[in-house]
Amino acid sequence: MAVKSPRQIEAIDVTQQQQPHALPAESALDASAARALIFPLYEGRLLRTGEPFAEHADGAAAIVQSIRGAPDLLAAAYLFGAHEVLRNADEWIRARAGATVAVLVADLRQLMLLSDSVRAHWNEAAGGQGRQEPQAEALRRMLLAMVNDPRVVVLRLASRLQTMRYLSRVPATPAGAAVARETSTLLAPLANRLGIWQLKWELEDLALQLLEPETYERIAGQLEQSRAQRESTVEEASQRLRELLGAAGIETEISGRPKHIASIHQKMVGKELTIEQVHDLLALRVIVDEVATCYEVLSVVHSAWPPIEREYDDYIARPKRNGYQSLHTVVRPPDGPFVEIQIRTRQMHQDAELGVAAHWRYKEGRREAVASYDERIAWLRRLFDWNEDAEAAARASRPQEGAGGERVYALTPQGRVIELPPGATPIDFAYHVHTELGHRCRGARVDGALVALNTRLRTGQTVEVIVARSGGPSRDWLNPELGYVASARTRTKVRQWFNAIEHEQTVAAGREAVTRELQRLGRTAVNLEDLADRLGFASIDELCVAIAREELGPRSIEQALSGTEPPAREEPVVAPPRAPKPAQGRVLVVGVDSLMTSLAQCCRPIPPDEIVGFVTRGRGVSVHRASCANARALAKRNAERVIEVAWGEGGEGYPTEMFVLAQDRSGLLRDISEVFAREKLNVLGVNTLSEKGEARMQFTVQVADSAIARRALALIADIKGVIVARRR
Repeated sequence: MAVKSPRQIEAIDVTQQQQPHALPAESALDASAARALIFPLYEGRLLRTGEPFAEHADGAAAIVQSIRGAPDLLAAAYLFGAHEVLRNADEWIRARAGATVAVLVADLRQLMLLSDSVRAHWNEAAGGQGRQEPQAEALRRMLLAMVNDPRVVVLRLASRLQTMRYLSRVPATPAGAAVARETSTLLAPLANRLGIWQLKWELEDLALQLLEPETYERIAGQLEQSRAQRESTVEEASQRLRELLGAAGIETEISGRPKHIASIHQKMVGKELTIEQVHDLLALRVIVDEVATCYEVLSVVHSAWPPIEREYDDYIARPKRNGYQSLHTVVRPPDGPFVEIQIRTRQMHQDAELGVAAHWRYKEGRREAVASYDERIAWLRRLFDWNEDAEAAARASRPQEGAGGERVYALTPQGRVIELPPGATPIDFAYHVHTELGHRCRGARVDGALVALNTRLRTGQTVEVIVARSGGPSRDWLNPELGYVASARTRTKVRQWFNAIEHEQTVAAGREAVTRELQRLGRTAVNLEDLADRLGFASIDELCVAIAREELGPRSIEQALSGTEPPAREEPVVAPPRAPKPAQGRVLVVGVDSLMTSLAQCCRPIPPDEIVGFVTRGRGVSVHRASCANARALAKRNAERVIEVAWGEGGEGYPTEMFVLAQDRSGLLRDISEVFAREKLNVLGVNTLSEKGEARMQFTVQVADSAIARRALALIADIKGVIVARRR
């Protein structure tokens, strides 16, 4: 059965224009001249799809002309393959067509190479039988990050549409299917995001035709069978609508709107419908001059024909993310099928068809609207936030990384996109792929060439990490002057590695000390887990760390094994012969003069907290908050060492620790620091950790009493994104 191809954009022969558009000052080549100049070099050359260079250039230029025929865009469309046929293409284009066209062609080539590379990696990773599911969002952001002039995105879409038209006319191949999958996953959604429906629908239809030819032919056949009836119904509905609106004194333009096969298929699959149940196969478009008139038309239509409420959408009051605006409703005229009606102004219609491209004319011909153009291009640049909620959460986990400029998008050899902070190096790349890969990174190849580990990466580069079989990072990586690391995430991973090594060494030293003591006692068969539990430790490692740090003496092991009550981690007191006088305004030990006191690091009490004292060895009295878990445990084991203490008067302040849990974002640490500065509090230390979009911060702050601490915490709790602010 013969099936018609998808609706195609009407081709415009740019080579036959009698009055070419005026060129910008920096351009010296119009479309006709570009075609005449490059076509002799294209002769006999084919793209990887088998399409001739010249045919592709003509087709892409015609599509660009139908969207927005700026001379520099048309020239770039013809010169797309210059880098394939000339060694010094950049200089050649710059000399003949100007800097703007040279940048457009260079960016277009980069995007085409990216497509070739990603498809090759996907196919290779799947053994030639398909591809892995792509990181579509990251790829779209990467595509946009690679371009200098955002208009090149439309050049890329036009080039791909021409390729899809060619592939739909030739026998199917695995390579063509791969191009169609990339189109469906990456480029058609990009056209949708830009609001260029004129390209979006045809890209989707052609992709469906290549990927699911049976489905495409079945739907197309069903539409073709009812074509005459649908055309008659649409014409009848159009005439009745004209009469309704004419009687109401409303001037409009009304036309039938073809329903695209891909959108019908999506609705059938998404809502599990048959084609007879799809209500908007018949559609009318009403175009008016003013926004207020849109709602007048809606009121007249709903008064005459009953609407389906669930099918009504007001995209004028609530535009789509890509700027699309229109009123959508589905009604059922008497004795007729359902009809979808779209109501919009002329400007809305132009925006809907051309998206961002509709606004480029401002730069080309109206000085008073340059600001509007710049705003629109800035909006295009913000397309990195493809999924705004997910991307906001991702950025929140890297506030220090997002302030230095645009993100960097690099590829693994398998085609996976890795998003990196500005200034990222191969070491950052390795750690973002996998922590273990970062630890064992010893070198890197970028686009096949060996580079230094402190080389800054650029978007679009392919990075291969060279690893050692074992080993870990170098401490030099933490030296900011050497420039090995740009990512806060990488620095955290490197520090964690060294902290883990230090912890392992501490555990090993403690285990060795425990083993020596057990050998001395002749008790080498003792179960270490039972010994740790007997001494009040949750694990053997905690026991070993306490021994290594001399928080617990070897004699405690002997007493635990002998069955007597072991001492607490702090050894029995030996009163110093000359205890220093307590500092004024610190803690007074009730009933004892001139006894040294110290504030416990575990709970850091401050006035007027309820406190208790615990007699230690060599450090006088350790002062804890009464609610401190450590204090309660020590008191339970050694009640005789608990001593009554009270706060003295005066003093310069007490260190206390404040814990803050917040949604991570750029500027969070600055905002919290401003609170401390306004309250004139001295910050003694800061420790932060960012993980999964949350920031955990611990501040050691010097305060005079708990009232001041509570005030500071209340102010911090009011900061945007803060979830919890409390004393530790």
